[in-house]
Amino acid sequence: MTGPVTETNTIQAKLAPLADGFIVAAAVSLPWSTSATAIFVVLWLLVLIPTLSWVDIRREIATPAGGLPVLLFAFGVVGMLWADVTLVERWKGFDSFFKLLAIPLLFAQFRRSARGHWVFAGYLFSCIVLLAVTTIVMVIPSLAISLLRFGNVLVKNAPTQSGEFVTCIFALLYVAHEAIERRHWRWVIASIATIFAMLANILYASTGRTALAVAIVLLLLFAIKRLSAKSIALVISLSMLVGITAWYTSPYLRQRVDDIWLEIQVYEATNARTSSGERIEFWKKSVEFVRQSPLLGHGTGSIRALFEKAAAGQAGTAGVAAANPHNQTLAVAIQLGLIGAAVLWAMWIAHLLVFHGNGLAAWIGLVIVTQNIVGSFFNSHLFDFVQGWVYVIGVGVAGGLTLNARAKRWNF
Repeated sequence: MTGPVTETNTIQAKLAPLADGFIVAAAVSLPWSTSATAIFVVLWLLVLIPTLSWVDIRREIATPAGGLPVLLFAFGVVGMLWADVTLVERWKGFDSFFKLLAIPLLFAQFRRSARGHWVFAGYLFSCIVLLAVTTIVMVIPSLAISLLRFGNVLVKNAPTQSGEFVTCIFALLYVAHEAIERRHWRWVIASIATIFAMLANILYASTGRTALAVAIVLLLLFAIKRLSAKSIALVISLSMLVGITAWYTSPYLRQRVDDIWLEIQVYEATNARTSSGERIEFWKKSVEFVRQSPLLGHGTGSIRALFEKAAAGQAGTAGVAAANPHNQTLAVAIQLGLIGAAVLWAMWIAHLLVFHGNGLAAWIGLVIVTQNIVGSFFNSHLFDFVQGWVYVIGVGVAGGLTLNARAKRWNF
């Protein structure tokens, strides 16, 4: 027996599809524009909040997957109290934690919405369009000269774009595997063609070195979760063939990989500024900062000031004052200590556990969390705009869909 239809229920019914649409729009805009994404996120919040009850929100916050992001956010708020920097710097540091609040809201939204897969489809379509437009521009010299940025990208940068493509590649790998089992050959052909097109862009035009490491881990994860022993051997052999072929046919790829060792050698020998050398220097200094205040850290927003103080009077790589230690765990531990870092890792583990089952949404969620964890050893992606919102939207939507499917199976 259904209850009476109230004006509140009517408003919620009208706003819910609009809230779903704004999240789809945010996902579509992510590969292209940070400003557009920010606008769509604000519109999403304005429309979503009236559709949720405190019971919905409390249910999500009471779980580790929904509550730990809120706890990390709250720790970021409290961390502003003991930071020995200006209010502006504290606010800049705190701003990195804001997006985490969206995770439990997205859980609540997509527990009851059937439009979650539109978010994934919109993001994939947007990345395919980005790939197509970039390819067209690259083959027309006049357009390439005027439109392409460093790293052969139209927007953002090579590491960001290649990370976006890696997410799509492994989502499509699942789709292709399912299509093969069901003998849907058109989906197989379309998925594999898109995978190789994106892979070609990464290996021959816009290589993000973190994306290569992430891809190796995700390939192993896919093989373990989805394939038989015989299929694992086949996939590994094919992957090695693709890797060897790319290595010997892509001077660009070889240079990007070789540069890592060259940059480290130059840094160790001369202390000259190199990308890999700066990372090592940042990590060394970050570990020292954590050692100085291990439990609670130096406070929210303190990273830049600490690096500036450590760089004063130094030359070369040691004289670089960073605002980002290029490691997510260190970025949290510097500000919030080992307690904050423990909350970060607890959040990652809680999100991994949400996606331990089967299904496309669970696989996409697992890809996004794994990608963020692996990438966090070399970057502070959770605090970056694009990668951070990919994590928040991806985990939130996939988590809502997965939790809803699980509840139906258990008849909750």
